Amino acid sequence: MQSIRDIKLIRLTDRHRWLGGVAAAALVAGVGGVLIGRSTTEPAAVTEPAEEAEGEEHGREGFIAMTPQKLAASGIASERVVLGSLQSEIIAQATVTAPPEGRALLTARADGAVVRITKRLGDPVGAGETVALLESRDAAAFVADRNAAAARAQAARAAAAREQRLFNARITARQDLEAAIAARRTADAEAQRADAAVRAAGVTGGGRYLAVRSPIAGRITEVDTQLGAYVAAGAELFNVSDPRRIQIEAAVPATDAQRIRPGDRAIVELPGGNIVEAAVRSVTPSLDPQSRSATVVVQLAGAPGGLTQGQAVRVRITPRGSGQSSIILPEEAVQQIEGRDMVFVEVKDGFQAIPVSVGSRSGGRVEILDGLKAGQIVVTQGAFVLKSQLGASEAEH
Repeated sequence: MQSIRDIKLIRLTDRHRWLGGVAAAALVAGVGGVLIGRSTTEPAAVTEPAEEAEGEEHGREGFIAMTPQKLAASGIASERVVLGSLQSEIIAQATVTAPPEGRALLTARADGAVVRITKRLGDPVGAGETVALLESRDAAAFVADRNAAAARAQAARAAAAREQRLFNARITARQDLEAAIAARRTADAEAQRADAAVRAAGVTGGGRYLAVRSPIAGRITEVDTQLGAYVAAGAELFNVSDPRRIQIEAAVPATDAQRIRPGDRAIVELPGGNIVEAAVRSVTPSLDPQSRSATVVVQLAGAPGGLTQGQAVRVRITPRGSGQSSIILPEEAVQQIEGRDMVFVEVKDGFQAIPVSVGSRSGGRVEILDGLKAGQIVVTQGAFVLKSQLGASEAEH
């Protein structure tokens, strides 16, 4: 039989078990509440990173979005930077010219009167096309010489053939045959010379006219004659130039010309701020007697538009092996943004403003000591436009 003490202990144990169950239930309820609370707030936590990503894409600090269409209409020009220095860079004024194979001077091959002009100033002309006709007595003389030479050659060939038959019949000596063969060859050479003279003079119209033809394709850039004018042999009548063939001739002081070698890198600044990569082709060994400067011939990479023969441009030449340790940019490329020197670098879908450390300045050029690497593409014209757009976008935010 249980005692009263044992009964009390049993009741106390059951009470503890009941309290433990209540506590466990409360704990489960708390955990469930936490889980329920998390499940109800999860969508807000997921949407926050998406909003931040969208803000980063459209409002990244210093970034200006730019489509190709907008870039083409903005007048912004960029340049791939290379190492150099203000002391090594040579800036010279230059002129767009035609290379020797890109221009031709049409002259009169003999005395005569201009009776026809088929091209006007600025007209296109093909290679070998007739530009004018001269009525000349020399044309008839050229044809007469050719006909006489042809007749002599025919007679010499007949005489040589006859001597060959007589020699084969053992009637004449070998020396007679050899003399006839030599005369035939001389007559043939004279006939060829006379025929070449006729073709070179441009004889046409049955030996009455001389045709003035262009040796290259291009356009008429100068006309120095008129209908009815009597011109002498060698007179300059027309100038023809091929606008697709151009080169740059830069006037460089003698001291700087000594540092330039063929193959040195050059940049040609085109109208509107665009640039074209080029290379030094040659340097004249003598100086111009008037300007006392050497002529540096610069060959362009390709045939860019916007250049016309006779046009004035500016050229930047960087001699090789002359202490290239920094990057040189136009002063316009560096903009003050919030008190810092910044440049705009081309990135995907736009341009990014990055801070740079600026060194010395000279001749509208500035030295970049830090912040850029060779090979990056930097805005060299229109950076102020990007700065304005950047300020407007920040004001909206």
